[in-house]
Amino acid sequence: MNILFLYTELASYFLAGVKELTKKGHTIHIVRWPVNKEAPFQFSFPDGVTIYERNDYNHAELVELAKNIQPDIIISSGWVDKGYLKVCRYFKGKVPTVMSMDNQWLGTARQQLMRLAAPFILQRSYSHAWVPGTPQKKYAIKLGFKAENIEEGFYSADVKLFSSSAADRINADPYPRKLVYVGRYVHQKGLDLLFPAFMELQEESPNEWELWCAGTGELFDQRPTHPKIKHLGFLQPEELKHTLKGAGVFVLPSRFEPWGVVVHEMAAAGFPMLCSNAIGGTTRFLEEGKNGFLFENANKESLKEALKRIMSLSDTELRAMAGHSHQLGVSYNPEMWAEKVIREIGR
Repeated sequence: MNILFLYTELASYFLAGVKELTKKGHTIHIVRWPVNKEAPFQFSFPDGVTIYERNDYNHAELVELAKNIQPDIIISSGWVDKGYLKVCRYFKGKVPTVMSMDNQWLGTARQQLMRLAAPFILQRSYSHAWVPGTPQKKYAIKLGFKAENIEEGFYSADVKLFSSSAADRINADPYPRKLVYVGRYVHQKGLDLLFPAFMELQEESPNEWELWCAGTGELFDQRPTHPKIKHLGFLQPEELKHTLKGAGVFVLPSRFEPWGVVVHEMAAAGFPMLCSNAIGGTTRFLEEGKNGFLFENANKESLKEALKRIMSLSDTELRAMAGHSHQLGVSYNPEMWAEKVIREIGR
């Protein structure tokens, strides 16, 4: 098959799925937006993949590019790019045109307006929707997509990359007393709650736990200095994998996270998890009390209680949680993602 992706910001986990498609002999074309400065990933593209820079094409030129590619299926990022919509509108009815989105249904005024506009914008352009999970499927249905034309599983972690380090926790003796945060330093991620919660616990009841943070962003220069908090900066996936070997528990205090592929990545890597209840990926990869704990979104005291609970667990209990996380994490992978493109959506 000739597969065309009209994408916004590329990520390494997406390319893990693309690589599986090329292994099956499919030819991949990707139009992409510029690399995000806050997530400066360095990409390696497999043979069989052609990359096009979105900024090099106006709307009409983009449609002509797609005509020359002659795709058998088009998968496009939402409705934010009008050029992408024009391409899909031209091809709808000729090949499957698939809208990917990770928005959860919240019932906001803006989403209600999108429901009204969907017949004129989305239904004219897309035959299918591909979403990460159940929170997004609800929105897709409200946008007018039939349930049989909606697939879940749009996001998959690079499971092979992260799962290889799960044994570092499942078999750890003693278990590493190190929390790890992976993400951007921005308000949405809730670091302004995590840092004081952790430091207050260290003052109230000093212990051996540390907090490691990997990432960068607009608030990085405002990071606190504390002897038990390490700021590692942005790490490429291979660097992150190496760093994670010494960590024990993943924490993500996001105020809102439509899905959060990092939750899948950390589950595959065998991390017990502490996550806010505003993260979509927890609906699949966190089972309360079995491989971690949820805490109330934007509530520092709730986060502190979750930290206390995880810090009070024994090595045996933490290892059991690590094993359960790993089982959940490997339940979906890029091979399955590629199969969905071909068997489910491309049918």
